[in-house]
Amino acid sequence: MRESEMIICRCEEVTYQELLDTAITYSCSARELKLRTRAGMGYCGGRTCRSIVDQVAKQVGSGQSKKNISLKYQAPIRPVNFVDLGGEGK
Repeated sequence: MRESEMIICRCEEVTYQELLDTAITYSCSARELKLRTRAGMGYCGGRTCRSIVDQVAKQVGSGQSKKNISLKYQAPIRPVNFVDLGGEGK
């Protein structure tokens, strides 16, 4: 496997090459890179790919981006029944 084919965001299946191409084309901050590629928006909330997305944005678009906003961590979401929260089930 070549480095360009390496999957960085497993949840959204975003490759290193996709991140790199997008960052070069749009001179993205980490937040913009996340929004354009969906890296970090999957089930894990960016826990596995956040640092690499930040690094790619810093390497490629750091000098040209006006706002350098890093990504935030987001907890995974799963459905919860109201009965589990103390409600009455029917």
